[in-house]
Amino acid sequence: MSHDGPPNDAHDRGPAYWEHFPHGADIGIRGFGPTLAAAFEQAALAMTAAVTDPAPIRLEHAVEIEAEAAKLDLLFLDWINALVFEMADRQMVFGAFTVTIDGRRLQAKAFGEHVSRARHAPAVEVKGATFTELAVVEDRPGLWRAQCVIDV
Repeated sequence: MSHDGPPNDAHDRGPAYWEHFPHGADIGIRGFGPTLAAAFEQAALAMTAAVTDPAPIRLEHAVEIEAEAAKLDLLFLDWINALVFEMADRQMVFGAFTVTIDGRRLQAKAFGEHVSRARHAPAVEVKGATFTELAVVEDRPGLWRAQCVIDV
């Protein structure tokens, strides 16, 4: 499922969620969803949540992102690193994502606003996604997991 605006309802793709997992001085991010795209979206939210609470982020601007890779895990790494680049380059934080994956090609939009140190109180700066704990797997039919450790 794909649309041009930010997601209106978290349930329109079924149950999806994100979590952090411990990893030394860095942070593990993990996204789960009923589809590969939903897992990528949730992992992006996990990355945002490592920086600031994603809930109050205003979805004022959309940034388009495209990536292509030979393997799904590399596509995920490229996705997260593209978001890290856009956050740093545009001085933005993102609170919602729409992802479409066709084979090994990703098209996405990240929705957010320019970062405000006072409003967002960023906890860390994400430097990039790493190969550590990198995995994109379907744990069981209808439950995808996308994860890696981010360097903070």
